[in-house]
Amino acid sequence: MSERIKPQRFYETDWRVVRGNASTHFRTGSFAAGVALVDAIGKLADAANHHPDVDLRYRGVTVRLRTHSEGRLTERDVALARQISDAARELGIPVDLTGLQAVQVAIDALVIPEVLPFWRAVLGYEDEDDEDLFDPRREGPPFWFQQMDAPRPQRNRIHIDVYVPHDQAEARVAAALAAGGHVVSDENAPGWWTLADAEGNEVDVAPWPDRD
Repeated sequence: MSERIKPQRFYETDWRVVRGNASTHFRTGSFAAGVALVDAIGKLADAANHHPDVDLRYRGVTVRLRTHSEGRLTERDVALARQISDAARELGIPVDLTGLQAVQVAIDALVIPEVLPFWRAVLGYEDEDDEDLFDPRREGPPFWFQQMDAPRPQRNRIHIDVYVPHDQAEARVAAALAAGGHVVSDENAPGWWTLADAEGNEVDVAPWPDRD
C-alpha cells in the first residue's frame, strides 16, 4: 500500500481535506463561468480516468476528490487537484474557501445493527460500511452511527458534524458562540469543538481531517 497522503500536499493549490475528501470551492460569479470551468474539469477528469464530485451553482463550483477504489486520497487526487486549479487560474476564476464544508449527521446507538436499517430504509440511503450510510444521489448528508457503551439519557443522541478547513474552524466556532451557542467541550480542540445551542442541541465543528 502506498504512503498516506498528508493534507498539506493540497494546501499549495488551495485545496483542503474536508471529511476525507480533497475539496475546494471556486467563486465563478456567473453560471456561464461555472459551466466553462466544469467543462474544463470534465476534460481533465476523462483524460485522467479519475472523476471528482462537482457541484455547479449560480455563483460557484465546489469540487471534491477521493480515489474511491482505494477509499482514501492518493497521488491521483494530488495530480488532478493541481490540474483543476491550473485550469481555474487560466479562466481567471478565484478560489474561495470561506464557505467550504461538509455536513454529517451522527447518531449514537447502543446496538448499531438494530438502528441503522431503519435509517437506511426511511432515507433511501445505501451502506458505505457497517457504521455509515450515504445518499446514492449525493444530495443529502451522510449519516454516521457512533457506538455507545452505555445509555446517555441526559444528552441528545443525534448531533451534527460540520467539517471545515483547518484555517476556517476557529472563525466558525466564534460565529456560533456569537450567535448564542456555548462550548460543551473543547478537550479535543483543535481537532474538533463540541458546541450546543440554547436548548442543548449539539454540533461538532471538526477540522481534524485537514490536519496532519
